[in-house]
Amino acid sequence: MPRRPTTAVPAALTAIALTAALLSPAGTAPAHSDAGPADTAPVNLALAGTASASSVELDRDSFAAAQVKDGSTATRWSSKYADDNWVQIELAASTRVDHVTLVWPNACARDFAVQTSPDGVTWTTVTRLQRSTCPRTDEIAVNATARYVRMQGHQRWAGYGYSISEFQVWDGPARSLGVVPEPVSVTETGGPAYRLSSATSIAALGPGAQAPAAYLAKVLRPSTGYRLPVVSARTGPQPVVVQVGNGLGPPGRPEGYDLTTTPTQTTIKAATPNGALNGVQTLRQLFPQWVESAARATADWTAPAVRIVDHPRFAHRGMMLDVARSFYPVGEVKEYIDTAAQFKINRLHLHLSDDQGWRIAVGAPPSNTSGIDYPRLTSVSGATAMTYNSAGKLMGTELGIPGHYTKADYTEIVRYAGAAGMTVIPEIDVPGHTNAALHAIPQLNSAGSKPRPEPGQPTVPANGTPDVGYSSLDAANPVTYEFTRQVLTQIAAMTPGPYLHIGADESHNTSAADYTTMVNAFSGQVNALGKTVIGWNELAGTALPPNNSVVQYWNGGKAAVADAVRSKGAKVLLSPAAHTYVPQKQDARQPQGGTWACGGPCDLGRHYGWDPGTFIPGVSEESVLGVESALWGEFIRRLPQAQYYSYPRLIATAEVGWTPQSRRDYPGFTRRLAEAGGRLTVQGVNFFPAADVPWRTAATGTDRTVPAGSPSDATWTVTAPAAETLTGTITWDDGVREDVTLTTARRASIPDMRANGTFTAVSKRAFGAAGTRTATLTVRPAGGEPVEATLTVTVS
Repeated sequence: MPRRPTTAVPAALTAIALTAALLSPAGTAPAHSDAGPADTAPVNLALAGTASASSVELDRDSFAAAQVKDGSTATRWSSKYADDNWVQIELAASTRVDHVTLVWPNACARDFAVQTSPDGVTWTTVTRLQRSTCPRTDEIAVNATARYVRMQGHQRWAGYGYSISEFQVWDGPARSLGVVPEPVSVTETGGPAYRLSSATSIAALGPGAQAPAAYLAKVLRPSTGYRLPVVSARTGPQPVVVQVGNGLGPPGRPEGYDLTTTPTQTTIKAATPNGALNGVQTLRQLFPQWVESAARATADWTAPAVRIVDHPRFAHRGMMLDVARSFYPVGEVKEYIDTAAQFKINRLHLHLSDDQGWRIAVGAPPSNTSGIDYPRLTSVSGATAMTYNSAGKLMGTELGIPGHYTKADYTEIVRYAGAAGMTVIPEIDVPGHTNAALHAIPQLNSAGSKPRPEPGQPTVPANGTPDVGYSSLDAANPVTYEFTRQVLTQIAAMTPGPYLHIGADESHNTSAADYTTMVNAFSGQVNALGKTVIGWNELAGTALPPNNSVVQYWNGGKAAVADAVRSKGAKVLLSPAAHTYVPQKQDARQPQGGTWACGGPCDLGRHYGWDPGTFIPGVSEESVLGVESALWGEFIRRLPQAQYYSYPRLIATAEVGWTPQSRRDYPGFTRRLAEAGGRLTVQGVNFFPAADVPWRTAATGTDRTVPAGSPSDATWTVTAPAAETLTGTITWDDGVREDVTLTTARRASIPDMRANGTFTAVSKRAFGAAGTRTATLTVRPAGGEPVEATLTVTVS
């Protein structure tokens, strides 16, 4: 498994892919109020303001402070060469500032603060930030009244001063549909929104439309309470139409879709079931975030009037889950799939074997020349996992989780992933990272295998340390090739997707000649099975099958990768550690996590701010298969911790793989991600509250009917990612006010790798007489605008 230097065509959704009877209770939803700040076009207040600065580079007019407010990114302010420099905007009048945008063309600040002042003398620090990428654009929430706004530098990028091409001061939030990944083309057509109703049906038209239509129904039914029957023709009011057929959707884009919402219907057109499913994932993001609730919720089930024409930049948008170091049961894998699928991740790479454990059942074959007891792989090494490091320190919050997948388990994961639009890629890591195999199978322990068994023992001992590079199969042992052929054959038979991954990384204890001999043989075995071989970039110099291999880059030199593309027709899958490895720290607040990949935290901006099309010199975008996030398991245990380190950075990788480079910008991404944060909270996903995302607070109230004299139990649900506590006020229609402290079943704690859950406010007020009463909850998140939600209590 690549960790650190030291220690095809998109698969169609076939019958196995999008099949399930998706049923849910019927019902209707009452009216709802989910109010917040008004959605108006924001104004850049800096354009009418005056800019000044502490210094100007070389005292040149061409670098003057006024350049930050001229509306052009072709000019810039630059400071003298010292850390303690600033640039500020004096606004035309004291006013409410929503956020600022800083465009750094180069010479960025590594450490800086945004400050506000009423008079240019007394300053208040809104936030202080550290950044690890340059050039970049920063969008920083202010939510304060000010006359002056300043960028105060604390540490420069290098020896030069600071450079800012645009310092924008906005009076309101930027508008966003909140769709991630950002689509290729979005047209807001205006006019009335589309509205789901209790009479809505979902029409599945054309071959393959049934499965994505059923998937949409599965998403929408629990929260809306609507029946939403899947039918074979347009029927009833406001139908959702999912249409699949040749010539539909963007031409030549099998994963593309064309989505249109009008007041009378919503239509998704695509050439393939996969394309239609991608349209479904976009449509669910157009509805209010409460649509993700597992129980019936109260909301105005509308989607804005839009047309979206969309398709992915790259065919492969993957996530790797290391189940070898610490096991994830089938249910946790399914939940991991569900969360990623909504962001159009379409590959699940399962790292099934490593030094610490073996996770996939292999049966006894009819012909077994060497007498290998293949079931020992799971009976012996399925019971091992990560333990302690070489110094005896526990790796993670608990020992690694042992376990394995039966063939039925694996088949179910493949089926479930397919229903979510994902192709499963199994990885058996050879010839290194093989201690678990050597521990289980005596016949693999021969003169050239490493490490060697202890005297009198038939196999090497189990090793639960995070050490890498010490184990190796024996290139001179015929059993090595018999073993890999049998294992790969059985896994290929269970895997409908086109790929088998052989690892081939970090074989530090294997001679170059032996490594080449074995990897050439293993690649040939995969090719003979009719599959495409994938391996980490160490195998780039081997004799790869012509035009039928994928090199997965993670670290090290890039020249061999480019040569494999040029001379062997290989494709490239990009997982550069600094941009895709999620066990690395997300920011300095995290006590756990690596820093080797980035020389410090690998933050959200670093995962977003790179271009796969130009990453490998000499490799054109046409040779890049895609991108993949990697979740390794040295210290991460169980699904909640896996989610905490994956999200939101996996969403950044999803957009890197989907959205054209020209349509990508980090501030826009964080705005849309802020909307997604509420959805993730409603879903119960345990995600990290990245500091530079303007997480949005949202509230909804549930209408109730109660007998006279009984407590109303009026209940509101609030999502507020990153909030530690929330207080609010309940105001009844007769003027009665109640101050409340909201509660949550899961309180946020970065050291404990825990995000907050939804917050709840409850009023126990009782009414003696029959009638209808309304109440509004007002929540005031720290540094944000008030958020309100109104509900109705019917007293019978």
